[in-house]
Amino acid sequence: MSMKPLEFDRRYGELDQVISAYAGQVAETERRQRDQRHEPPHPDRFLDAYLRHTWHTRPWALSIAEQQLREYARNPPGRVRHRLGEFYAIPDVGLPQADIQTWLFQLADRIKQSIAGGEVPPPSAPQTHWEWHARFPELSQFLGGWFSQDMPEEFADHDAAVRDYDAATDRNLVARLVGEIHELLALDLDESDYAVAVAELGMEVDPPVSYALSAWLALVAELLSGPRTDYGE
Repeated sequence: MSMKPLEFDRRYGELDQVISAYAGQVAETERRQRDQRHEPPHPDRFLDAYLRHTWHTRPWALSIAEQQLREYARNPPGRVRHRLGEFYAIPDVGLPQADIQTWLFQLADRIKQSIAGGEVPPPSAPQTHWEWHARFPELSQFLGGWFSQDMPEEFADHDAAVRDYDAATDRNLVARLVGEIHELLALDLDESDYAVAVAELGMEVDPPVSYALSAWLALVAELLSGPRTDYGE
């Protein structure tokens, strides 16, 4: 019997956020090994992403993360909790199982140090897959849901996909998407970096041939900013 959501959040909710921030570390380790550099991945890049985003959006959650990490490291789930399914299963983060407990304590120590010293990673564009999705959640829904590789089979063109999103989505979420697009454009990235951003957020097709990515995103925000149009059947 798995844990109920409320109990899970009380024990592991913020722990899960920290561990999820390490999505992609395994791939980075494998890439380094393929390059024969044999360098360990720099863990601070992933924790910095969590700290940067959480300081900005939910600073109160940092102390909860530190507490849950330390408690889990001190009391890893035993056989009974494994059998009942009432535990948090740490995914593969590119570390040997024997090193996980030490790593969790190190994460807790780093978060505690950040809180005690007010050490906040400097603002920047997202640096990890997790941070892109944490910072731009509605944009990831829009790009991943309406502009996956299946988009050409589902819609006549990009405008049709945008109209479908507009018609199917609550206006509050549409407004959130428009704000996230403006925030992304305000980062003033190179076009190559915008390509990385939309790929991280789930877009699997190119923009219309006559538009650079930044120009197309600006057009989408403009189209969605006005009153909702009745597109008919």
